[in-house]
Amino acid sequence: MARKQQHDSDKPSKPGRFAQVRQVFTAARQVDPTIPWWMLLAFLGVVVVAVGVGALLGHWLYALILSLPLGLLAATLVLSRRAERAAYSSIEGQPGAAGAALGSLRRGWFFDQQPVAVDGARGARPEDMAGAAFVYRALGRPGIVLIAEGPEARRSRLVTQERRKVERVAPGVPVTTVVVGDGEGQVTVRKLSNKLTRMKPVLTKEEVSAVNKRLKSLGGLRPPIPAGMDPLRARVDRKAMRGR
Repeated sequence: MARKQQHDSDKPSKPGRFAQVRQVFTAARQVDPTIPWWMLLAFLGVVVVAVGVGALLGHWLYALILSLPLGLLAATLVLSRRAERAAYSSIEGQPGAAGAALGSLRRGWFFDQQPVAVDGARGARPEDMAGAAFVYRALGRPGIVLIAEGPEARRSRLVTQERRKVERVAPGVPVTTVVVGDGEGQVTVRKLSNKLTRMKPVLTKEEVSAVNKRLKSLGGLRPPIPAGMDPLRARVDRKAMRGR
């Protein structure tokens, strides 16, 4: 029993809500130093408006007490939005950024933050990945979505190969290609999640589950990418940003 208690005490404790908020705040402030000022502005704005309305109604003290938690909530929402923006800014332009952005997809989507196809990333150093092309695969009610990034020639070849694979195991299922980048007709990393979730649904939940089982037969890819490369494993976690 003593050994079991000792073993349980050695387990790392999960950080609480305030600890998570503090971690998000610290990380986001390194990218965007103006976050504290935006949070303060949101807090004071809510308090001033609430007290002003309360003064007009003759209950300014009650309005002040009520405005404090509302002001904290407003500051937390600002932190969430600004932290999300900072997270995308920190990975934008890096190889594999699309995989990290997929982590913010909501329920109902099947995806892997590891690429299903890579062309050009054969080295063991981050600088070796410059100019590489990646293709990620996501599945939802809109069908199969191939997310590509990298030089046009390489990514086009990868998309063509991957499209043939998925059409072979899932014939008749819509296959859409989305190119991540800042060029014409491309989608930025920040808007990738919204792009996918706003696509028109054509499959039922049961059909999505069935197609997912077929796609699993294709397997995945584990390219020799440095473990320290954040974009391929990092997740833009909205729950953590909200401190939950």
